[in-house]
Amino acid sequence: MKSDQYRGLIIGVGTEYGDDAFGLLVARHLAGRTFDGIDVITHSGEGASLMEAWQGYDSVVIVDASQSGAPVGTKYRFDASVERIPTRTFRYSTHAFGVAEAVETARALKRLPRRMIVIGVEGESFQPGASIDPRLEPLVREVAAQALAEIGADVFSERT
Repeated sequence: MKSDQYRGLIIGVGTEYGDDAFGLLVARHLAGRTFDGIDVITHSGEGASLMEAWQGYDSVVIVDASQSGAPVGTKYRFDASVERIPTRTFRYSTHAFGVAEAVETARALKRLPRRMIVIGVEGESFQPGASIDPRLEPLVREVAAQALAEIGADVFSERT
């Protein structure tokens, strides 16, 4: 059981550009059912402000679309607390300094939270004006549940 001082954060990363919206959709899905001790936010994925966003949290889960060339819908899970985030998986970014770079920079600066999990889902189209791939839509609920499990939300009571 976590203490009353525990602070968890789920960050849905992305933009409104096609499959890049996946992380945003996960965060929006969770936004209606918040848990004590856990915050849920959306974020553009710009590395420097992303590093600021997770400061002060014990455990962080980042959900982001990835573009590595794998089939659409392929899921990835990295425990950034103990392993490097492969930039080949998160090479797409609307910013030159994205999630993988932010995590690795924070690691070098010793500014990672105690626990950090990165969940990626492979997208295909990241073009302005594109809609999210229909193959990704059913994964929103699944990944939202995974993010809650990763953050330890099951030990908290849901706020109504």
